[in-house]
Amino acid sequence: MKIKRGEGLNIVPFIDIMLVLLAIVLSVSTFIAQGKIKVEVPQAQNSEQAKDEKKRVIIVDSKNQIYLDDHPINIIDLKEALRKVDAKTLIELKSDKESKFDIFVQILDVLKEKNHENFAISTKQN
Repeated sequence: MKIKRGEGLNIVPFIDIMLVLLAIVLSVSTFIAQGKIKVEVPQAQNSEQAKDEKKRVIIVDSKNQIYLDDHPINIIDLKEALRKVDAKTLIELKSDKESKFDIFVQILDVLKEKNHENFAISTKQN
C-alpha cells in the first residue's frame, strides 16, 4: 500500500478536541482558584502573597465563623488543631473586613500561646 504525495494524517479534528479540552480545564481552574468561602479581606498598600506551599489557612468570614483549611471550627478546637502544627509551618490568616476584631485577636492569642510566629495576614492591594 502506497500513500500518495498529497495524502497524510488529518490532525484538524485532534486540534479541535484539544482546544475544547483546554477550554474546559481553564474554566474549571478559575472556579477552583476562587475558593469556597467568600471573604472580603481589607486593603493594604504593601500587600504580599504568601508563597509557601506547605501552609494552613485560617479564615474568619463576615458572620464571625472561623474556618481552618475550609472546614468550620470553633476557637477551642482551633487551639487543639494548632497544637499539632509544626512551628515552622506558615499559617495564613484571612479575616473579612466586616468580622469582629475580637475574633482576630483571639486567633493571634492562640498563635502567641503556642509561640508560633510564622504567619501571614492576607490583604488585597489597593
